[in-house]
Amino acid sequence: MPFAVPGTLAAPGKGHGQSRLYVLDGLRLLAALMVLAYHYITLRDGWGNDPHTFSPTLYHLSQFGWLGVEVFFLISGFVICMSAWGRSLGDFVKSRVSRLYPAYWVGVLLTAAVLTLWPKVRSADNLETVLTNLTMLQQGVGVSDLDDVYWSLFVELKFYLLFALVVYRGVTYRRCVLFCGLWTVAGVVALKADSNFLSVWAIAPYSPYFIAGIAFYLMHRFKPTLLLWAIVAVEFLLAQHYVRGRLVMNVGAKAAMAHGWPARVGVILAFAIMAAIALGVFDKVRWRWLLTAGSLTYPLYLLHMYIGFTLIDLLRHKVPALVLLPGIVVFMLLLSYAVHRLVERPLGKWLRNGIQKGLQEMRRNSKTQAASESASKSAPDAPPGPVAEAAEVAESYRVGSQRPSL
Repeated sequence: MPFAVPGTLAAPGKGHGQSRLYVLDGLRLLAALMVLAYHYITLRDGWGNDPHTFSPTLYHLSQFGWLGVEVFFLISGFVICMSAWGRSLGDFVKSRVSRLYPAYWVGVLLTAAVLTLWPKVRSADNLETVLTNLTMLQQGVGVSDLDDVYWSLFVELKFYLLFALVVYRGVTYRRCVLFCGLWTVAGVVALKADSNFLSVWAIAPYSPYFIAGIAFYLMHRFKPTLLLWAIVAVEFLLAQHYVRGRLVMNVGAKAAMAHGWPARVGVILAFAIMAAIALGVFDKVRWRWLLTAGSLTYPLYLLHMYIGFTLIDLLRHKVPALVLLPGIVVFMLLLSYAVHRLVERPLGKWLRNGIQKGLQEMRRNSKTQAASESASKSAPDAPPGPVAEAAEVAESYRVGSQRPSL
């Protein structure tokens, strides 16, 4: 999905233990609702005609809801750096897998079931597509996404894999800054280099948001410096460079008639809000309902698109659009809450425990193997064991009993 899915949103309180950043939970849900508005109001899927016919003002505002993905990527850079601090690579992998997959599996299976039963808006393709989508690696092997929103999950996975290199060495201030610099250079070089490998991993249109998020977290954990502000400024300018292309990607032919300045203002607001979070402006926000809001975000993002389009198609002739639209949003929020409570929590815990046991077993066997190899290398002239001694005696007897040649 196009946003961080951390196991916690807690951040070090500059020497005062850990304090949860509640505002990030609310910002994540806001970004998700922006994406919902873009899909449900701007796109024709389900409605059968251009949705602006029932609310032109809402339609034009929703044209820029795709910026919610950019907001997710900003939050992801901040939160992944925060949640990986002080963790081993194994713990990092455990937290990502147990957080990403439970809701995703439900999203794939529910979407496939809905598209199989009511294939008017879109079909579920075939069983191979559904099974491959369960891995979340479908783009890497050339299989289409069952739901279009899954494209951003592959971008997130690539960010996790790249940042895992930092986690493997140990997350430090210096290594995070170095990572930001190298990834920025890779993104710029990829535009001119004739290398598919570099282009795939540089993910240039989106990397500025992840990198800026990391820099914002370093400001929050330590303090703002000219170096960190310089990183943010460079990433902000690069993000502005890609805005027009993202507009064309999401609006298509309508981009020629659409003004680009609202999208640019949206990027400015996203960076400004993250800067305020980094500087501690929202540290005193402690609204408990924001925790629930944050827990809904990931399931909501995964479930809303084609399940929502199918509901619109089934009900649009029976329910007025201005009633149907908020009704579907409420339904998707309730469904997301059910998935969080009934699937994410228990299955996530089961995955964490299972992965933890696997990691412990791997470490224990690796230590045993290393100790055995070390012992064998340190004692090459050790006396032979019973089997070797018996073999030597048998060999000496055989040689001694041979008759001398004449």
